[in-house]
Amino acid sequence: MRAFLVLYLCLSINLFAQDANLAMEYFKKGDYEKALYEYKKLYAQSPSNFNYINQVIASQQQLEQYDETEAFITKIVSKINHPAFFVELGFNYQLKKDSKNANIYYEKALKSINERPSNVFYVARGFQTHSLLNEAVIAYEKAMELNPDYNFSIQLAQLYGEQGHIEKMFNSYLSFAEYNPVALADIKRRINGFLSDNSDDVNNVMLRKLLLKKMQEQPNLLWNQMLSWLFIQQKDFSKAFIQEKAIFNRQPISLDRIQELALIAIDENKNDVAKEIFNYIITKAQDLETKLTAHYNLIQIETNESSKKDYALINERYKKLFEEFGTFSQTLKLQIAYGHFLAFYMGKTEDATKFLEKTLELPLSELLKAQVKLELGDILVLQEKFNQALIYYTQIQRNLKNSTVSQEARFRVAKASYYKGDFKWAESQLKILKSSTSQLIANDALDLKLLISDNKYEDSLQTALKLYSKADLLAFQNKKEEAISLLDKILNEHKTEPIVAQALFKQAQLFQQRFQFVLAKTNYENIITNFREGILVDDAYFNLGLLFEKYLNEPEKAKELYEQIIFNHADSIYFVEARKRYRALRGDALN
Repeated sequence: MRAFLVLYLCLSINLFAQDANLAMEYFKKGDYEKALYEYKKLYAQSPSNFNYINQVIASQQQLEQYDETEAFITKIVSKINHPAFFVELGFNYQLKKDSKNANIYYEKALKSINERPSNVFYVARGFQTHSLLNEAVIAYEKAMELNPDYNFSIQLAQLYGEQGHIEKMFNSYLSFAEYNPVALADIKRRINGFLSDNSDDVNNVMLRKLLLKKMQEQPNLLWNQMLSWLFIQQKDFSKAFIQEKAIFNRQPISLDRIQELALIAIDENKNDVAKEIFNYIITKAQDLETKLTAHYNLIQIETNESSKKDYALINERYKKLFEEFGTFSQTLKLQIAYGHFLAFYMGKTEDATKFLEKTLELPLSELLKAQVKLELGDILVLQEKFNQALIYYTQIQRNLKNSTVSQEARFRVAKASYYKGDFKWAESQLKILKSSTSQLIANDALDLKLLISDNKYEDSLQTALKLYSKADLLAFQNKKEEAISLLDKILNEHKTEPIVAQALFKQAQLFQQRFQFVLAKTNYENIITNFREGILVDDAYFNLGLLFEKYLNEPEKAKELYEQIIFNHADSIYFVEARKRYRALRGDALN
């Protein structure tokens, strides 16, 4: 008997759920008569279920059965004296264009908060459901007056925003951030939808003034953090740095925030500010790692900005750093960077090799040794000593099987084979790397494999592909001008071959590195116009967008290009970043 009863109950619950789902489906499809019929049945079976009551009301109102709705709600109120139904009755009168009675019931709902402040949860939600924003605001404000423990700043901020009361909205969001600092990231995201990257925008000015006023009235590091964040949105990194210094001076615990600001400045091509920040970190850092990281980043910026006449000064800077800090495991990153600088910038490959071989004599883990060997292998590739380079790369694969650095070494084996024209062996290595645990290595491997496979069959002698791999090697060897010239040869002599798009793209990247932005722009536009169906079109859209945004100061054109990726290339690896940048330029980025 008990088993039969349990089975009966399970079947009843299942059928009940099916009926509820059927009713909801009818409602969603706009078949309100059938929805009403089903919800009335459900209500009859469960008359205290608020969801069914509300759905009966909503279905009747969609069918414009306002008198029946009024009778139904009145009947409900006589049984259940709940303030939410005052809102429903008032809204029904509003639909009947009876504003007098509507306001009477809205006022009743609001008065119920005086009697019991907790009624605000039902009343305000009811007002919001029917887009009665003014009434919802009054409900939340009244409840906060009556019960100081309540904080509806976040709800009020949303409502103020919808009403267009931006200053009130900012104030409420800031109040909530002060009340609940854990929610700061979410508050920034919400506020950012009302900001622009233009510091003169009226909303930006308003928020800045509010924050400065709060700092004067009630000093709190939260306001410095918010100001810093605002300045970063406006790409005004110098002002953000001032705020970050103020925060650090009051709480000298960590330089992480300031270091992060420097890296953002580099990413936005604001190297002067980044250098100022790294110099500050060097003077303030108490721990060696932070100080060395700042030195490393600083010297990388200076190297990238320098010309041959400056190399001697940079060389001296490296030497002074090693005199000051020594050559041991903690300066390993600087040592590898110095070896790279000697070989790839100064052309002193023998000096670089000797220096790094000495580094290998330090008591290092296999993982750290692998980092040095990767650089030594690269220096041998620079010298076109491919077979010797393979020795280092193979050692890494043997000693650190299945690790990310091992996969990186395998990729460099493939790249070295590709540089010397051994495309078959390169492909065999790249096939293995397509399933690499590192997404970055897997993507790079796939790109190189496609380059080889797409171009090796067009010409039995693989002339164009060999020219391209030679140009790629020249670019790796930091011989940008020679690489550009060789790519020109491909573009002039192999006009009908598929490698043309790749040559245009590679050349555009080299033009950018040489700050020849107009020439880079021409190449990207050529790909978009003439190779629209090719695999590089989304790369061209994205990189041209970055060019317009960061270097040519034409944000509207950048926005159009990012839009192309968002709407026409949803499967692109650039989709997420393009959407982020598009929203930032439009003024509603989600950060």
